[in-house]
Amino acid sequence: MTLFDAIILGIVQGLTELFPVSSSAHLVIIQSFLPDFHQPGVAFDAILHLGTLFAVAFYFRVDIWNMFKSILPRQFTDASGAADYIALRKLILFLIIGTIPAAFFGLLFKDYIHSIFESAQAAAFFLIITGFLLFFSDKVKDARRDEKDMNITDSILIGLAQAVALLPGISRSGATITAGIFRKLNRTAAARFSFLLSLPAVSGAVILESRYFKQIPSSEIRLYFIGLICAALAGLISLKLFFLVIREARLKFFAYYCWIFGIVTLLVKSSFF
Repeated sequence: MTLFDAIILGIVQGLTELFPVSSSAHLVIIQSFLPDFHQPGVAFDAILHLGTLFAVAFYFRVDIWNMFKSILPRQFTDASGAADYIALRKLILFLIIGTIPAAFFGLLFKDYIHSIFESAQAAAFFLIITGFLLFFSDKVKDARRDEKDMNITDSILIGLAQAVALLPGISRSGATITAGIFRKLNRTAAARFSFLLSLPAVSGAVILESRYFKQIPSSEIRLYFIGLICAALAGLISLKLFFLVIREARLKFFAYYCWIFGIVTLLVKSSFF
């Protein structure tokens, strides 16, 4: 792996993990065009996901701190404080429930999922499917429910969408956000829940893949760190941009991008490989 590979893949991960266009598909496809790129297992991919995990944690640091405080015993002086406390605890419960499907299916089909990550064509195909999810979610006009209106069914269905996104090309943020929108959550609430849901999911995935870290060549540790920093910085930028875009119900533009990138990849791969 070269310095160029580390920087480019880090930036790509940071932009595509938090934009609903599937970072896994982009990493699989772009890596297939880099002749000098090699990694033990998916060690470099896991490091890049750790970078975007830091970006999400920093962006939502106030929400995370408030949720942490909500599990601590405290006294309330008014009803509104107690209501916020209950709402935060309920949000934590829904995040736990939403995490279970991805954890279950990720462990059950770990080897099969790894094998799919070796195919750029499969990633491109699933990326096209992500495009359809994004396109049709923009057709939902009456999504007005807020986070406080969420229920267990919402968290289960969004969690199942996240489990499907274990496949390379199915965007995790795209699948979970569109699932929320189809459940009539407003776009900002769906996006916030999606990104908060990514924290335990990505943490678990990184821990699961950490067994490859000991195989990282000592000469490349610096490159892995550079990739992590690039992913974190690009992730912060993309988060800020994404919340500006989603308020205007413009997910269809990401759909067009998924279709173009997916189709071009299929055409190129079928022509030269």
